Amino acid sequence: MTKWTLGIIGGSGLYEIDGLEDRREEHVQTVWGAPSDTLVRGHIGPVDLVFLPRHGKGHRLTPSSVPYRANIAALKAAGVTDILSISACGSLKEQYVPGQFVAVDQFIDRTVARESTFFGPGMVAHVSMARPVCSRLSSLAADAAEGVGALTHRGGTYLAMEGPQFSSLAESRLYRQWGCDVIGMTAMPEAKLVREAELPYATLAMVTDYDCWREDEEAVNVTNVLEIMGQNSALARQAVVRLAEMLADRPRTPSPDGIDTCLDHALITARAARDPAMLAKLQVIAGRALGG
Repeated sequence: MTKWTLGIIGGSGLYEIDGLEDRREEHVQTVWGAPSDTLVRGHIGPVDLVFLPRHGKGHRLTPSSVPYRANIAALKAAGVTDILSISACGSLKEQYVPGQFVAVDQFIDRTVARESTFFGPGMVAHVSMARPVCSRLSSLAADAAEGVGALTHRGGTYLAMEGPQFSSLAESRLYRQWGCDVIGMTAMPEAKLVREAELPYATLAMVTDYDCWREDEEAVNVTNVLEIMGQNSALARQAVVRLAEMLADRPRTPSPDGIDTCLDHALITARAARDPAMLAKLQVIAGRALGG
């Protein structure tokens, strides 16, 4: 695979991307249901892009009702080779200022009500999440964000909460004690599912607020978030264009982190015990490793 097909998952405030040539929409279904919205396909120069708004156009879906499995399955079936997630987040540290970006490299998953794996009875797998983002894609995304003028932090721990409510003050203080840098509601189980699909993944988190821990700052609310989000989203759209331009002259090689073949070390169910129905369902996700 020497050609990039970049998947973009747009979070709160990012419902379109700029500069797409030959733009077209595709209505798709997967064995895990319909994705959040139609896939928007096109290209920027020689680089193909597939865009999916995580919450659907008009922000119809709560963080817990996003069909994460269907979204990743739809992007994998569309031929995507790498996925960049763009999402809003709250800051848990002074130095992560609203309006800035964070190229997240670690997650703590505090979600409780979401399906977090494609695998199940009849075909079990345990993928490694020690390093949950692709170092190459994350670095390139940070370069792209900086290239369009966004002050971008490289590395950071993202606390994924269930939502849709914002944190209590006690929770916000606890997460700061844990050493978390930003907080959001959508990176999990998304990052886990992308890893099971053997797709390199990176997250650009757009800081919109200071959550509620900061004594001299108004607690986070939607009105304040939307104001900062408008500024962030414009930069995010420019960053996507810049990233595509950067990839144009760079042949795609496998992820330096071994993500493209990570299922080789994750499948545990003995071949004789594998459920044919489950294997058929998993073909779009794990066909390479399962031999289908």
